[in-house]
Amino acid sequence: MICPFLSFKEERWRIVTITKLLSLLSLFSVATFSMMFFSAHKRNVIHHELNVDSVEKNNAQLKVFFISDIHRRKVDHRLLKKIDRDVDLVIIGGDLAEKNVPHKRIAENVQQLSRLGPVFYVWGNNDREVGEREIRKIMNRYQANILDNIDLPVPGHPLWGICGTDDPSCMKTEVEAALENVDQYENLIFVSHQPRIWQKVERYINPTIMFAGHTHGGQIRLGPYGLDEKGYYEIKDGTAKLISNGYGTTKIPLRLGAPSECHIVTLNYTK
Repeated sequence: MICPFLSFKEERWRIVTITKLLSLLSLFSVATFSMMFFSAHKRNVIHHELNVDSVEKNNAQLKVFFISDIHRRKVDHRLLKKIDRDVDLVIIGGDLAEKNVPHKRIAENVQQLSRLGPVFYVWGNNDREVGEREIRKIMNRYQANILDNIDLPVPGHPLWGICGTDDPSCMKTEVEAALENVDQYENLIFVSHQPRIWQKVERYINPTIMFAGHTHGGQIRLGPYGLDEKGYYEIKDGTAKLISNGYGTTKIPLRLGAPSECHIVTLNYTK
């Protein structure tokens, strides 16, 4: 015969155990989501360097600030404090905005970035959701350059050019047009929102450095696994490639294993 008292004690133990497990699971979930939210809102500024010529010959420096995939985030004074004051140019690598982002916030972000140096911008796949006309007006207001399949000289660095393409999402990408006049430069910066454009670019030329974003580094990764490749900086045969995890997020304001980031790249070269 089963003792009713023991059965009651066992049942009570089970309830207490389940309650403790649920409490622990709840705490773990809250901690995990807090960590993911914090990771998505960090202001990481990652520094990179490229010696374009041999170290002994380098006597000039071009410092680039690169930020992509801002989406809904604000570029605030706390980020600007982390950025070197001697930046030569600012590159916005697309997805400056997305649907329902207020035009005022977009304008304030571009204004903040323009305080660092001349701004160069390429379209992302989400930017036109807020209106192409509005984006162009904002860029014009702060004298930012839109790289619509064109090249431009880098101010103060006559040996350098910068070119970029429109985003494939709008079916206006013209790599050939963007590269048409780049022979006039000794060194070239190429910018696209999506890194898949690079394969076509490399059929014609190997730029000194290429910048892209778009992937968000997968945004939420489980160890080595993610929906997209994690961002990276790579130097090979004297040229460099940078794919950023991006500064903002899309869909959900969370990150795991691919923290938000922007970049300062110092290019050492010979005049």
